[in-house]
Amino acid sequence: MNKVKLPELLAPAGTLDAFKTAILYGADAIYAGLPGFSMRARAKINVEEVKQGIELAHAAGKKVYLAFNLFAHDHEYENMPRVAEVIRYLMPDALIVSDAGIMMWVRENFPDMPIHISTQANICSAKTVKFWQNAGAKLCVLAREVSHNEFKHIRAECPDIGLEIFVHGAMCMSYSGRCLLSNFVTGRPANRGACAQLCRWNYDVILRERESGLEMPICEDERGAYIMNSKDLCLMPRLAEVIQAQPDSLKIEGRNRSEYYVGSVVHAYRCALDAYAANPEDFDPAPFMDMLNKMETRGYTTAFFDGPVTADAHNYDTTRSTSDFHAAGVITKVTDEHVEFELRNETRVGDEITFVLPMCKDMPTIKLPQIINAKNGDSVDKMAAGMGNTIIIPKKWLGAAPYDKFKPYVVAYKHKR
Repeated sequence: MNKVKLPELLAPAGTLDAFKTAILYGADAIYAGLPGFSMRARAKINVEEVKQGIELAHAAGKKVYLAFNLFAHDHEYENMPRVAEVIRYLMPDALIVSDAGIMMWVRENFPDMPIHISTQANICSAKTVKFWQNAGAKLCVLAREVSHNEFKHIRAECPDIGLEIFVHGAMCMSYSGRCLLSNFVTGRPANRGACAQLCRWNYDVILRERESGLEMPICEDERGAYIMNSKDLCLMPRLAEVIQAQPDSLKIEGRNRSEYYVGSVVHAYRCALDAYAANPEDFDPAPFMDMLNKMETRGYTTAFFDGPVTADAHNYDTTRSTSDFHAAGVITKVTDEHVEFELRNETRVGDEITFVLPMCKDMPTIKLPQIINAKNGDSVDKMAAGMGNTIIIPKKWLGAAPYDKFKPYVVAYKHKR
């Protein structure tokens, strides 16, 4: 049987810890950005951290793509000499751009640099892909609005350029990130990474169709109504069809997300892709979907996969997570005798902690008989998260779990109380 060609699994990194987490959990490539370079102006990562992330990724055989997908105003080109110095210093494997002017600038200043066209360019057709290919692009990130059937047509029409699609993450209520609402109401531009997420706000409005007088029913809780709140994109249930359509890269949204999100989502898709490669005929996404259901999420939707979305793609009831689980913490140190575990939510005696071990479908769970403060060794009934609060988990508590899989940046989750 011919070996299955898997698409690249592309993970986000908004921090150096997220870089390390993505590498640990099996991402093939990582994308990152810097303030002023991309649509995530509030990135928590600096040049030296991106440099270190690139070096770590390359040492592990991974690629790194630098987001340079701002829509530049004329005055911003005055700063391009400094930007060029940073790019030469970092030397990523590709630049992600969306602005035609920036595309020209890159071609002139970095003629050998591979260029990926951002989803912000709203590529929805084979003709648009060919336009960017003729302009020198190596890969196009298709808009989330492209259906699966449309993707297959684009793939057939454009066989010799890379195609990337989003498989997981938050959805914009507007057209692939082109939301003016945040800028209009708060002065925070969504397309510069400062989105105030007005689509998650509560609204006290009534929508009435003018001719019929039909009103949209709005159910309110104590915070109001959520008429623009999209569920999160998740193509795991359709992953076999996605792979068979032969995209070159599967992108996970989330450069502003935590290392718990990065580790958990990359882990689920890495395990699923490898399971498909091992046995495509009997591939079952259910166990990997169960992994994703442990994440905090507004609910999942396959969005435009089958065509225009329906009301099922939105959560009109709440923006709160639909999951019963949340992050417990992350391993920061492993010795021969114990694991040091930094908390992300309050933890109490009796809590069950489930570790997401890299490259393992089985995830060991332990019930904490004690809370041991790593700073002084004291045993306490509970401990809050924050301030670097860390507990000790002795090796003997982990039983038969493979101790060699417990490493720094391994994440874990637990039931919400």
